[in-house]
Amino acid sequence: MPARGVQQHKKIADYLRGLIKDESIKAGDFLPSEAELCEKFNSSRGPVRQAISSLRAEGLVSSGRGRRSVVLGSFTAENFDAICSITNWLSGRGYNVGQKTLWTARRPAPKEAASYLRISEDEQVVFVHRIRSIDGAPVAIERMYFPLHVGKHILDFDADSGSIHNHLMAQGVEFDNAHRELTLTCASEEDAAALSCEPGTPLWRIHIELSDHAGRPVEYTTNLLRADRMKVGITNVRGTTSPLEVILTD
Repeated sequence: MPARGVQQHKKIADYLRGLIKDESIKAGDFLPSEAELCEKFNSSRGPVRQAISSLRAEGLVSSGRGRRSVVLGSFTAENFDAICSITNWLSGRGYNVGQKTLWTARRPAPKEAASYLRISEDEQVVFVHRIRSIDGAPVAIERMYFPLHVGKHILDFDADSGSIHNHLMAQGVEFDNAHRELTLTCASEEDAAALSCEPGTPLWRIHIELSDHAGRPVEYTTNLLRADRMKVGITNVRGTTSPLEVILTD
């Protein structure tokens, strides 16, 4: 009988992503047929179709009833860990990521952080302020706020050694839900000095709210990235829902 493990469709999807990423199959090429994939993975058609549906939702392929699936491009969609962590995001794209910690301390929560973390403004949080770099060149400012039951795991952690999120997950902290907003701002004198740019330089402001499986807030973060070092791209396929929400502000 075909192997129908619950992760079969993920194995097939990962295999196809690998072919697309290393350009074994290029934009405009057909994916292997369902029959070929069924034979290769000793699978029924269900997991194969589920795998192709995953790639379609990511904007990697275009497909339809009665048509072979066609590759749209070899771009890399962000996974959940890349959304949560600058370290995971940049290292996953092959960059040599560094960090310089300016502050790790307990302090009263600022208004926006307190509101999301569901605490009063005079309540203490653990605040981490770091400059992130690629090959030694500064590209981002990271300001992170954690409730004390989460942040207590950071106070004795060397934040210059790597990913705070990976350290927290090793301590049993759960990151299961993420909300992210991107807006444009201008570099203040302090931020410009940290990022080696002129005051007023355009910056991406990335606001991130993270919660656990029960929806309990575990982190409030604001990252500032040089706009000349980052662009945002989204590919959509008809019939799928985009994770992007576009809001007009006053």
